Amino acid sequence: MEGVKIAMRKKIYIGSTLFIAIILIWGMFYSLPYYVSKPGMAKELGPIINVEGGDKDEGNFMLTTVRMGRANIYSYLEAKIRKYEELYPLDMILNKTETEEEYNARQLHLMAGSKLNAIEVAYRKAGLPVKYKYKGIYVVQVIPDMPADGKLSTGDRIFKVDGKQLPSSEKFIEYIGKKQAGDKVTLTYSRNKSTKTVTLKIQPFKEDPKKVGIGISLVDDKDIIVDPKVKVKTDEIGGPSAGFMFSLEIYNQLAEGDLTKGYQIAGTGTIDVDGTVGPIGGIEQKIVAADKAGAEIFFAPNEKGIKNSNYRDAVKTARDIKTNMKIVPIDTFDEAVDYLEKLKEK
Repeated sequence: MEGVKIAMRKKIYIGSTLFIAIILIWGMFYSLPYYVSKPGMAKELGPIINVEGGDKDEGNFMLTTVRMGRANIYSYLEAKIRKYEELYPLDMILNKTETEEEYNARQLHLMAGSKLNAIEVAYRKAGLPVKYKYKGIYVVQVIPDMPADGKLSTGDRIFKVDGKQLPSSEKFIEYIGKKQAGDKVTLTYSRNKSTKTVTLKIQPFKEDPKKVGIGISLVDDKDIIVDPKVKVKTDEIGGPSAGFMFSLEIYNQLAEGDLTKGYQIAGTGTIDVDGTVGPIGGIEQKIVAADKAGAEIFFAPNEKGIKNSNYRDAVKTARDIKTNMKIVPIDTFDEAVDYLEKLKEK
């Protein structure tokens, strides 16, 4: 009888352990309707960017990142406890009707665009010519219940419209916009190295019936042509927030002398083709990442001094974590270059 009781207890124990294990594993893979962001890394740009014949730095420019992912039960609870981890509802991250796949594709294309802007700004600052070769457009999002739904996919590259190659995405939008509801348009596109053709009927948008289209969000697919050549390797880093720091590293390799002056310099911000530095998300987490990496100077978008600027949030975080890192407000690429040119050698 005693043996039966022991056997029963063992069965209960094993069953309970398995049940708890299943619950724990389920908690890891069950996604909540939130994204969680946390401090990422500060990565040296020298190994990432290479200008042919470019000068080497004594110090380093560094890009800063935020780790962003879909929250599970554990990461949700962790973000509630830890100070520099943030939770965002899905609709704050994903555009309306956008899937996670489309979001990831959009981030990678935004990164690609930021690289092109950074190269143009740096080369023009160095007095070197910049040209573009337009190749078509990338599909970033397909809107449900529009003609492209089920026909085109995120990542498709459209390079002909009704048999014609258009010189820019603006011309593509203009061409489609001139058509009437019910008209047809034939697109030639590539997917997985295969060329395909599809004919779609133009349709009004539900949210704005005065406008017609096929229901895609798009970005340019173009190559930048510069001499000397430049390579920027970003792997799977997404988003436009490294553009400003890219431009500094590229220009430093092009120009005589060393703008880093021997310092470890981190920063963040988008870059427009006119050199304007724009705000980004997650500035607090990026300050934490830069401090951990040993950065001595951090460039933060100033947003022309508005109350809740990236710069002000960066200063607040720097004080909170008691870092010695100097936070420098920046509105334009030229401002950053001027600051660095006046910086004393370390």
